[in-house]
Amino acid sequence: MPRIAVLVTSVVAAVALIVVLTRSDGTTDRASGEVFLQAADKSGPDPFTESTAEDSSAPPATTPTATVSTTVTSNALRGVDGASPGLYGGTRKVASCDVEKQIRVLGTAPAKNGAFASVLGLQPAGVPAYLRSLTPVQLRMDTRVTNHGYRDAAATSYQAVLQTGTAVLVDDRGRPRVRCACGNPLTDPVRQQSAPHPKGDAWPSYRSSNVVVVAPATTVINIFVVYDPERGDWFHRHQGDTGRHDQKTDPPADRPTPSVSSSAPSAASSEPTSASPGLLPPQSPLPCVSSPSVSTGPPTPPASPATPATPGTASPSATPCPPTSSAPPSSPPAVQPPSSAPASPLSPPDDGLSETTPQPAFSSPSS
Repeated sequence: MPRIAVLVTSVVAAVALIVVLTRSDGTTDRASGEVFLQAADKSGPDPFTESTAEDSSAPPATTPTATVSTTVTSNALRGVDGASPGLYGGTRKVASCDVEKQIRVLGTAPAKNGAFASVLGLQPAGVPAYLRSLTPVQLRMDTRVTNHGYRDAAATSYQAVLQTGTAVLVDDRGRPRVRCACGNPLTDPVRQQSAPHPKGDAWPSYRSSNVVVVAPATTVINIFVVYDPERGDWFHRHQGDTGRHDQKTDPPADRPTPSVSSSAPSAASSEPTSASPGLLPPQSPLPCVSSPSVSTGPPTPPASPATPATPGTASPSATPCPPTSSAPPSSPPAVQPPSSAPASPLSPPDDGLSETTPQPAFSSPSS
């Protein structure tokens, strides 16, 4: 029976883990501590493609608020399992991203396609199948990632927080792997030399204490149960489906109470395994692995809008990557696993935010 990941508009505090970000010498952030806040409907710096976002990328009227009873250090973040409730949403029968458009754009630009592939550990020829294996959804929490733009014929790398409502493609462990407003590949976040210093687009509900990191589900997610905030109901979406086969479903009956980890683990630096880069050792390999080609310069200004979607059906294949001369990828964050049962579906949150942390000062990314 396929694993069902319950995804609803709920408070994710109860399933929070503590993630301590680690850093390796391969990090290419252009300034210590900079984290770019990226609004859901904006392209952002150094886009790989024009926007392929199809579903509304505006954040929902109610932004989930999460709290943790433990003190979190400046370089620690709360983690949520890729199969936990409250993580993703969407609209039934509507894909949040036009996967085929992204495939076409990358296919007409071999250098760009190669840079995209190297970030995610793929062969360039494997990009279309890989993209079709991902599932289009929308974030339900402000989410920290490493974003990879494209400038001067190479991939750039910078730490980013993606706003609630952002259209993304997620892999079969529930991890965001493409930001659809810019076509950029995403990998797991890494720690910088100092406390995070937010820049870029501000939104009223942003609180650094509410930002999460997505840890991979321990098993493959074959069917997602997604919460539709527009209709206030639930639907099934198969992994890799673009919405054509979505079916309305009832909320899950079982509602176990999950646990919250009480302390942060020690930071640990480790290189990705022969599978995809992740917060925990992945259970299923990507088509291949290679070190990303990364530029260390600052991100440059963004570009353009989206067009209609065409569904894709293929699945990825596994082949080894040739050696590259680029810098090694940054180490993934270390995650403390939950201490008891898996997460459960909760009711959609009340309006308003309980967090009272003052807003940081913001500035646009330099060009």
